Amino acid sequence: MAEYNLTLPAMGESIAEATIIRWLKKEGDSVKKEDLLVEIATDKVDSEISSPVNGILKKKLFAPNEVAKVGSFIAILETEEKYSLEEIPIEKKKKRFYSPLVRTIANKEGISLYELDTIEGTGDKGRLTKKDILEYIRIKNNTIVIPNHVISTKNNEEIIEMDRMRKITAEHMVSSKNISAHVTSFVEADVTNIVKWREKIKDTFQRNTGEKLTLMSVFVECVVKAIKDLPMINISVNGTSIIKKRNIHIGLATALPNGNLIVPVIKNADSYNLVGLIKIINDLIKRAKSNQLKPEEIQGGTYTISNIGSFGNLFGTPIIHQPQVAIMAIGLIQKKLSIIETPKGDLIGIRHKTYLSHSYDHRVIDGVLGGCFAKKVALYLEKFNCYTKI
Repeated sequence: MAEYNLTLPAMGESIAEATIIRWLKKEGDSVKKEDLLVEIATDKVDSEISSPVNGILKKKLFAPNEVAKVGSFIAILETEEKYSLEEIPIEKKKKRFYSPLVRTIANKEGISLYELDTIEGTGDKGRLTKKDILEYIRIKNNTIVIPNHVISTKNNEEIIEMDRMRKITAEHMVSSKNISAHVTSFVEADVTNIVKWREKIKDTFQRNTGEKLTLMSVFVECVVKAIKDLPMINISVNGTSIIKKRNIHIGLATALPNGNLIVPVIKNADSYNLVGLIKIINDLIKRAKSNQLKPEEIQGGTYTISNIGSFGNLFGTPIIHQPQVAIMAIGLIQKKLSIIETPKGDLIGIRHKTYLSHSYDHRVIDGVLGGCFAKKVALYLEKFNCYTKI
């Protein structure tokens, strides 16, 4: 029997290590090619590593909660043949057929085509059946959320151990406050045109595309326009050096069903039209909430948006997502009595308005730039053409 060294694969340009969460096979277990061997975590994303060969799991080189570097050996497998990384054949996958029923179930449960391809089918020629996908969903739902562990109960108080994601979030928040000098500016924006536009076309748009038309796509588009006008918002800091980013990668702070927070990133957000933004935002948020993001999809953001209006808040003081230097929170959209200026004089009318809360790093962004950026986003929102066709 020959030995094969299982390597921790690369999972994105900025990801250098991963934490071993749990092994799915015991030492001495038989392993088939593509069998899942181990669950790993990079920052806030959990993923799995499968075996590239048939064999036996001879030795685990890392225990749960230990950290492994990308490229390091994490396990030794015994194989019938001798394999090297160069010798492992790369099989070209044929396009897999999925029945309309399976696709309907997958869409309802937020399972992407990429994830469907990873599910083993028991039907003819490996076809995925209704039974296969329902069993997969059952297992996934039983393992996707790890509840906080109650350590003890005393004097009508519970002591609860933070889960891994909460610990990471806590560390990031404290670190950000220690690194950046936070200042927050507030601006009110009239989004009446955007609200009316959405109400007018949302049903037709969803029938035609299958996508839910959310306002976040418009907010992202306006933030991108403002970044292009004021590119010194799109920077990071390294010591006494300012690093100006050419790419615009927008992070979307997303609340998860278990109360935790994750920030998927729209890479090159300025390369999408409005329809493209709608599709990628819906996809990222759906997969974020069902723990389907890839590690690289939460890396590399250059500016972040948080929709605090989704849970009824008007404005806030969001904490900067390091190593970025600014973040914008979008408040609840409310109907308000407002003075409307017209060529014929001032009128009073009902308008839809929201507050934009812009936190920025005062080490490199002064009030002029930080405040002007918030106002610039508000102006783009107010100038939105309610006759826009998509």
